Amino acid sequence: MSSVYLLEKEYSKEEILNTLDDVVKEWFLSKFKDFTPPQRYSIMNIHKKNNILISSPTGSGKTLSAFLAIINELVVLARNNMLEDKVYAIYVSPLKALNNDIEKNLQEPLSEIQQLFKKKSIDLQEIRIGKRTGDVNSYERQKQLKNPPHILITTPESLSILLVSPKFSEKIRDIEYLIIDEIHSLAENKRGTHLMLSVERLAHYKEFTRIGLSATVAPLEEVGKFLIGNDPSRSCGIIDVSYTKKIKLYVYSPVEDLIYAENEYLQEKFYATLDKLIEQHRTTLIFTNTRAGTEKIVHHLKSKYKEKYENLIEAHHGSLSKEVRLEVEKKLKEGKLKCVVTSTSLELGIDIGYVDLVILIGSPKSIARALQRIGRAGHKLHETSKGVFIALNRDDLVEVTVMAKKALERKIDKIHIPQNALDVLAQHIVGMAIEKKWKVKEAYTLITKAYPYRNLKYEDFLNTLKYLAGGYESLEDSNVYAKIWWDEEEGIFGKKGKNIRMIYYTNIGTIPDEAMIKVKDVSGKYIGKVEEEFVENLKLHDRFVLGGKVYEFLGSRGTTIRARLTEDLTPTVPSWFSEQLPLSYDLALDIGEFRSELKYMIESMTLQQLISHLKHHYPISSESAQMIAHYFLEQHKYLEIPTKTTIIIEEYFDERGRQNFIFHTLIGRRANEVLSRAYAFLISSAHKINIGIAVHDNGFIITLPSSKRINIEPYLDKLTPNNLEEIIKRAIKKTEIIKRRFRHIATRGLLVLRSYAGKQKSVHRQAVTSWMLYKMLEEADPNFPLIKEVFREVLEDVMDIHSAKDFLNHIHTHKWKFKVKRNLEVPSPFSHNMVVLGDSDVVLMQSKRELIKLLHKQIMHRIKEHTS
Repeated sequence: MSSVYLLEKEYSKEEILNTLDDVVKEWFLSKFKDFTPPQRYSIMNIHKKNNILISSPTGSGKTLSAFLAIINELVVLARNNMLEDKVYAIYVSPLKALNNDIEKNLQEPLSEIQQLFKKKSIDLQEIRIGKRTGDVNSYERQKQLKNPPHILITTPESLSILLVSPKFSEKIRDIEYLIIDEIHSLAENKRGTHLMLSVERLAHYKEFTRIGLSATVAPLEEVGKFLIGNDPSRSCGIIDVSYTKKIKLYVYSPVEDLIYAENEYLQEKFYATLDKLIEQHRTTLIFTNTRAGTEKIVHHLKSKYKEKYENLIEAHHGSLSKEVRLEVEKKLKEGKLKCVVTSTSLELGIDIGYVDLVILIGSPKSIARALQRIGRAGHKLHETSKGVFIALNRDDLVEVTVMAKKALERKIDKIHIPQNALDVLAQHIVGMAIEKKWKVKEAYTLITKAYPYRNLKYEDFLNTLKYLAGGYESLEDSNVYAKIWWDEEEGIFGKKGKNIRMIYYTNIGTIPDEAMIKVKDVSGKYIGKVEEEFVENLKLHDRFVLGGKVYEFLGSRGTTIRARLTEDLTPTVPSWFSEQLPLSYDLALDIGEFRSELKYMIESMTLQQLISHLKHHYPISSESAQMIAHYFLEQHKYLEIPTKTTIIIEEYFDERGRQNFIFHTLIGRRANEVLSRAYAFLISSAHKINIGIAVHDNGFIITLPSSKRINIEPYLDKLTPNNLEEIIKRAIKKTEIIKRRFRHIATRGLLVLRSYAGKQKSVHRQAVTSWMLYKMLEEADPNFPLIKEVFREVLEDVMDIHSAKDFLNHIHTHKWKFKVKRNLEVPSPFSHNMVVLGDSDVVLMQSKRELIKLLHKQIMHRIKEHTS
């Protein structure tokens, strides 16, 4: 395994200047007084051709940290007339907007250095910078072929195309440096997996220096390994200066009572709070988590404070056109806006100019994400990043209180890196075959050097080759043709057919085509549209809201779902579910520890002492401390406080006489998806009944039909860490999430082509074809690579089977325990947001707030009865 270590030597200004060309040194001193902390570590290490990962905050000079040594090397070659017509450095980022920023940030110093050489009458070869993305036209591409850029700026997808470009690939085979920006955001999804295979394919020609640029992420060691891959000859030095920037955090609630405040009053106080904070700062960035929430806040602020904000507040999110987003970014950078409200689209490091306050409406669900967002404030390194969390329900208040404390302590949740993605592997095997003929073992060695494939089973690799070579009999009558040939005796494979290069070009990448799903009633009448991400979370008989009415989900075909109006007006899947970020497992366990801490304190101190403790140890207001203390006290008096180690299960009967089991499994929604579906499958299989499921970050609810009663305890013992995977696979194999995800995997793995012979296949046709192939393959060849991949992706990347197994392991080793509370007429206070599935975005929907208020009154009545 490759070696990753923390760089400890910080170089002095003089040491760094001594390595620079005289003119580069003169340019630097004319612009800057000194080197920033990351530059003091990085410049000399890049000069020495060491691989490095830089984790540093906004405004710390990351661009020069990565590029100054490279610019210097190019200048030295250029002044000696030794600069060749080839690419020396490749910069890759996940965003085209970042590529534009970097191009501008490099052109400026190079132009100024060129001018200095001119003044001194010293000849300097031109140092060229060029972009290669999907937006670059054929004329520009031809120009680059004649005069290749010495620094090439590109995206993961474009890099994989360049590798098989007949002529231009020769220009990149001898690079000296590779810079990957925002590496943390790439590592956690299949774009990063795809990129690292491209990087290994490039390194097959010649090793080069790898430079990773990252925001706050943990563990940095793993991201370092992701950067350099699985090769014992490589090492990576980590530069962690993320701690150098001060942060100031505060948790706030706009009202003193989040339960009984009237909706109009809550709205009034909420927008007054935002107005006050925006007024007190020069530029404010507000994160809402959802696009609908973003639009709602911008509309209210512009309507309510029209004269003040009409042209000074804008929205920024993924549903807006590229032109609108660029215009907002430009205005923000130029200081023309007082406030920008965004969902998640401004998290990454696009240059947005000066921001002095970040407001987070509701929880961002992970400490790393919170720090990344708050890090957008305070543009200079010496400035403090200031963030305010605004909580609008009691669960959110608890969550962001714990999050703020952990963020200040820099205790960051762990990143998840997808492993052994067989659809991405299939794409790259085809790409490799286009390049040349490969020995099978040589190709396997290359692929397993990429960190996400370090544990790839040889059998899975061979099965992927078999699929691509047309070796599966079940596909013979399905118009799925071989993309490669494979001589098993000789152990060699290569490309098959003249069209394969064009198929590769037009079907490359990991981002699936987006789809809006039509909703029709049982008679076939059109009702409306919902997003595909929303549909993949639906289970048979789930209830959802569309056009102000509640519908029951009955099934789907292609890009159409069937639903019927239902009398039960309580949705089991809220409208914002597809956009809702999942709570990280690490933060969930931290909240469990917080519950344990407060449970002990409630049993051992007065209410005033508890409030005082919260104010002293957490960055929260007096009102917030009081609300949290009263919330926990109510739970304690009514039932018992569930903790990390004591998992309460409430059995309660709703107004329709249905038996409900509320599991207080505080492990995050991704892990709860696994547990809830597995327990529901065990119960429904045993009793031949349909089970309702509602999933939340703080737990889940299993609902039985009104005619059925069961004892939950036997099922708690039946689900173990050893049988969980087998049971959950059986539970999900014909669900919407498998259906929707298999379309993505089938197109990504080149089983279903999005584009062929100049024709685009519609998303509807992709969905119908992929589902037909899934049903056939799942029955005939359950070990078919893309069938294996759909279960891996759903269980590991979408859900979180590893954390669910960890939870069950703690249960079955008796470190943690279930505790069943029977025959409750009213669910406990900690259950209310699960039972009502309240919309935590912006302000709770009024009807849902009324339901919580009603439940709370019933709780307080029973506490009073019990006390008297």
